[in-house]
Amino acid sequence: MASSHITDFYAGRNVFITGATGFVGVTIVEKLLRDIPNVGTLYLLMRAKKGKSVKERLEELKKNSVFDRFKELQLEERLSKIVPIEGDVGLEHLGISPKDRQTLVDNVNVVFHSAATLDFFQSLKETTNINLRGTRRVVELCQQIRQLDALVHVSSAYVNAYITEVEEKLYPSPDDPEKIIQLAETLNDEALKELEPKLLKDHPNTYTFTKHLAEHEVANTATRFPCGIVRPSMITAAWKEPLPGWTISKNGPQGFFMGASKGILRRLPLDPTIIMDYIPIDVVVNGIITTGYYVNALKAKNGGRPAELQIFHLTSSTYKPFRFEFLADKINGYLHDYPLNSAVWYPNLRLVKSLLLFRIGAILFHFIPGFFLDLITKIGGGRPILMRLHKNVWNSLNTLERFIFTEWHFDSKHLLALSKSQDAQDKKKFFIDIGELAWDEYFANTIRGVRQYLSKESPKNLEKARRKDKILLGMHVALQLLFYYGVFKLIIGITGISSAKAALVLPIFYYLFGLI
Repeated sequence: MASSHITDFYAGRNVFITGATGFVGVTIVEKLLRDIPNVGTLYLLMRAKKGKSVKERLEELKKNSVFDRFKELQLEERLSKIVPIEGDVGLEHLGISPKDRQTLVDNVNVVFHSAATLDFFQSLKETTNINLRGTRRVVELCQQIRQLDALVHVSSAYVNAYITEVEEKLYPSPDDPEKIIQLAETLNDEALKELEPKLLKDHPNTYTFTKHLAEHEVANTATRFPCGIVRPSMITAAWKEPLPGWTISKNGPQGFFMGASKGILRRLPLDPTIIMDYIPIDVVVNGIITTGYYVNALKAKNGGRPAELQIFHLTSSTYKPFRFEFLADKINGYLHDYPLNSAVWYPNLRLVKSLLLFRIGAILFHFIPGFFLDLITKIGGGRPILMRLHKNVWNSLNTLERFIFTEWHFDSKHLLALSKSQDAQDKKKFFIDIGELAWDEYFANTIRGVRQYLSKESPKNLEKARRKDKILLGMHVALQLLFYYGVFKLIIGITGISSAKAALVLPIFYYLFGLI
């Protein structure tokens, strides 16, 4: 395997990773082990969960689909480099035992902090504890580590969501973190909820607010050791690695493709002319790993003193912008290229620009079919979930409206300069330039990945699923004909006009239904 600056940097260095069981964290682990064979020990912060010890959870992690290619390459022996550290960013001192903490202090060289609560609806008390205080606890550990070469904090492009033109720089803190921590510790959730509008100001939710505050925790320690902050936008399926289309995340487009492929999500509130900032998971991970190397290299150039805090946007809006109008005529085609054997109805996803029209469409195309499908499921002894899912979407629309219908432009000049500074091997192995990404091919792979990794359907049953898709198409067309025949008869019955005149009115109804 050819050498590179980045692989040389990580060779023999031990890495501590928070959030290692999440979408970003587990992909970091796989990438380090696959492409940096001489990387040192990977210490993963993990907590016991649902009665399972951290060792049991580690064994589960090793079975994650992210390692499918890894296992095809017969690299399983490298998994022995992983050492679980029991703890939780939401606990004092990260919940790490004194013995394990000393192990980290004595041995860790690089820290990747990706743990966070991503829930837009979580209370300020919880987000303050996880996102703000959790970052502070990680920084406190870093300050104790004897030979720390780099800290990379995974933030979010949306920490500055109160402005739409965002640069790769640290913006003023939205509030005093000590005050926020004190309020979160002393007030109950109800009292905090009343204060939220005053505290958040222009921030859309507690997530962006506390993640913004967390960046300043990193900035405050940047003079002690090399620090970098990466700000991904909406993280989506893999572009190239470990496999095109791979994903375990149901957030963003992966989630609604999953619902659409089942035939249960038929309308989506989205303006296809607005830039949607998506960034593939493999680009994000490469950006994190490259940043760790880069901030340490700057220290060497700076006479052994840490350079200023480095901030990089892992985004697409100003460099490789994507709008759904690029795919409006192709999405349903992709859904039928890779249909589900478990689909309950013929997939037909339509984008709706207006929340009002979406709500009307949701009643007709989500709630009414969902009610009957849940009823059938309940009679069959299954667990009905569709009505609950559709209600959750309905209730979240007002909160998500700002993210659905706002166009942000995230400048990425620093990231592109970082890409240009990479040597030839690093450009190939740790690619962060998305200039050659073809969005149509990418989303075709994403839908295929959603089918395999989220819906758990094997490529082997694809032909069977395609046969079922044709049957569902016939049923879909028959139902539409029956519906419009009913409308036709209703027009005649209500107005008393002739069949010929009713036939002339029918296209108007077809057009109106097309709007929702």
